[in-house]
Amino acid sequence: MNFFVKGIAACLMVVLMTGVNAQAGENAVIETKFGSIELEFFEGKAPGHVKNFKDLAKKGFYDGTTFHRVIKGFMIQGGDPNSKNVDRSMHGMGGPNYTIKAEFNDTPHDRGILSMARSSDPNSAGSQFFIVVKDSHFLDNKYTVFGKVVKGMDVVDKIVFEETDSVDNPLEKVVMKSVKIVKR
Repeated sequence: MNFFVKGIAACLMVVLMTGVNAQAGENAVIETKFGSIELEFFEGKAPGHVKNFKDLAKKGFYDGTTFHRVIKGFMIQGGDPNSKNVDRSMHGMGGPNYTIKAEFNDTPHDRGILSMARSSDPNSAGSQFFIVVKDSHFLDNKYTVFGKVVKGMDVVDKIVFEETDSVDNPLEKVVMKSVKIVKR
């Protein structure tokens, strides 16, 4: 009996590890008019945020959204479904109709870091994310870091230099044509 239980436990461990490894080893690729941005995820640092981003991307949630907030020398922000609308007054106000709990970690907001946008409530993140173009350590332990750019920082740099309106929204839309989850 004891041998049987150990065998089942071993089989369950293999199944669980296979599931974890199936999610690990995946990157995101954001296609824009300037080229693609490839993101590597930090599953061990922010598993809930990584899962949320991947789930939304796999459903096509991000496809057609824009980088609606662009601040030179700081970051580019996207992921708002409202940014698909011509009316810019609601850009930056939308989400997936739920929020996720913060997963602050020890990863600093260095150039190329992927982090979750939120309101003043630390547990208000949903779908909006940002990529920092310059070290921004004042954000450390206040926003959830969940990945980094591994290819395409030149594309991020092109986006951050787009001309913007008074609320940092690019005058010419920078659309995420697609956001795909791909095997590394």
